[in-house]
Amino acid sequence: MSEKLQKVLARAGLGSRREMEKVISSGVVSVDGKIAALGDRVESNQTIRVDGNIVRVPSEEEQVCRVLMYHKPLGELCTRKDPEGRKTVFDRLPALKSGRWIAVGRLDINTSGMLLFTNDGELANRLMHPSFQVEREYAVRVFGEVAPSTLTKLRKGVELEDGPAKFLRVEKRGGEGLNHWYHVVLNEGRNREVRRLWESQEVQVSRLMRVRYGEIKLDKHLPQGGWVEQPLVAVNYLRQLVGLTAERKSFVSVKEGRNERRKRVAQIKRSVRKHRVREKSQSNTTKQS
Repeated sequence: MSEKLQKVLARAGLGSRREMEKVISSGVVSVDGKIAALGDRVESNQTIRVDGNIVRVPSEEEQVCRVLMYHKPLGELCTRKDPEGRKTVFDRLPALKSGRWIAVGRLDINTSGMLLFTNDGELANRLMHPSFQVEREYAVRVFGEVAPSTLTKLRKGVELEDGPAKFLRVEKRGGEGLNHWYHVVLNEGRNREVRRLWESQEVQVSRLMRVRYGEIKLDKHLPQGGWVEQPLVAVNYLRQLVGLTAERKSFVSVKEGRNERRKRVAQIKRSVRKHRVREKSQSNTTKQS
């Protein structure tokens, strides 16, 4: 059976379907030697090239869907490469034998917290698509008191430059002095939407952190800059959430005990420390040159 070209490229781990549509439109994809166009369908026996390089497309039976949870620190960009040489969220991720990690949504440079990655382009595409309305929860620290009438407006909806928006829930979580914490929930991922909603009411956000995606919560043991692969039950929760068939294989042991968990957490912390040492060394070298 033929499949849409962008879906096949996404399954090969080259990016989300949306990203692959842009790649196809740029004219660098060919099928059996002919430049492909958006909307083309391909058969399993056809040869696909991107920038002249043959793409190996695993069958749906071959590919093992994997998901990473990453604790993004402030100051990292959600892009593969930055022309200015700044740190990106992809710098610390483990290498894949084939395909590549795809970020499920984005967090801006001044936002920290949970970011999911997967090697399955179709899963990434569906989790990001607004039609599936996957909940995202953020911890927000704002400056100053917020009137109850303001919170009501944010729940009912306000008009932003790209259309109406609202929080599904807003819960106060305490605070001291002029700093107050709230947890907010929405089910879409527009650019800087959480900040823009607060700013529409002239409320200044001083800290923003994603703590939940769907029902997957940020692991409290995961240090900033650390990643942990999700077990099969979490992978299949996400797949079921967006109407995909269950995965049967996993790289994560289902029999992880307390000692194994401690070893894994210690390994993550060692990896984070090594990365920080390497970053510091690179920074010193840059300053000296």
